[in-house]
Amino acid sequence: MSKPEKAWNGQYASFNEALKYMQKRSAGLEKSIYTPWPKFNDATTDGLEWNTLTVIGGRPGSGKTLIKDQIIRESFSLNPNDDFRALEFQFEMVGRTSALREFSSITGKTYKELCSAGSKLTNDVLNKCHEYAKGRVKYPVDIISTPMTVNQMREQIDMYMDAHKGQKTIITLDHTMLVKRAPYQNNSLDMLFELGEFFTQTKRDYPVLFIVLSQLNRNIDNPDRAVDGKYGNYILESDIFGSDAMLQHADTLIGINRPAKQKIRYYGPDRYIIEDDATLVLHFLKARNGDTRMSFFKGLFAQMEIMEMPTPPTQTR
Repeated sequence: MSKPEKAWNGQYASFNEALKYMQKRSAGLEKSIYTPWPKFNDATTDGLEWNTLTVIGGRPGSGKTLIKDQIIRESFSLNPNDDFRALEFQFEMVGRTSALREFSSITGKTYKELCSAGSKLTNDVLNKCHEYAKGRVKYPVDIISTPMTVNQMREQIDMYMDAHKGQKTIITLDHTMLVKRAPYQNNSLDMLFELGEFFTQTKRDYPVLFIVLSQLNRNIDNPDRAVDGKYGNYILESDIFGSDAMLQHADTLIGINRPAKQKIRYYGPDRYIIEDDATLVLHFLKARNGDTRMSFFKGLFAQMEIMEMPTPPTQTR
């Protein structure tokens, strides 16, 4: 029986690693991945850091998938000097749907306008989509659409990193509850605990960053929380489904709310005026390397795009 190897190191190694990281960041040799939104970058460490896990939770239709898609879509043009790829676990939609979302964004046409039998597509629109697709496929983005267990995801990532010689990779998952349960897992929480441990181990093993989407608990739909001007409007850490399993592993935890969907006119105790259905509120609930805060965005859902908006005025009492 072989003797185990020494697992400890003196604390100097950690301090030395931190000093080297600071120097690289200061010199611009080590950068975060910039996102399309300065507010988002400011709440984090100039964007998404490598070797981190970002969890984004929201109701269906809240815009969480649009945020993930837009980060991937614009990451290569926003970070032209960085050498990285993207691997997307898209268990919720087929690859065609994801591509059509991008066509919608660049043409200003809705999904329905692009795909309905009664809608006549002009040559200009088709040519624009064709040219966009030719440009996009130059970017190294790969998609896995077959739902799988945590162990199968681990095997795929090991193979992927080996095939691409450990190149930096943004890995996305849409969404946590579509990961298949293994036979030895009794329930969804068992799967989520293993999934969280898998994220932590993988970001130690490889130069990756995770963007993971999650649903919310049903408690968020409690009518008592949809009352104008209450703290209950806000998304809490406990509203993220499986938060006990995911919170300890997440470096950044974001909850997205779309107040008009709950018929909320005045949001939170400060009573921010919600003027339309497009207003989104991002709650940065945990930011291990940034700041917790609340920021307002606007969802251009027909064009499959998210943009920043000024903080709305509050109701005069």
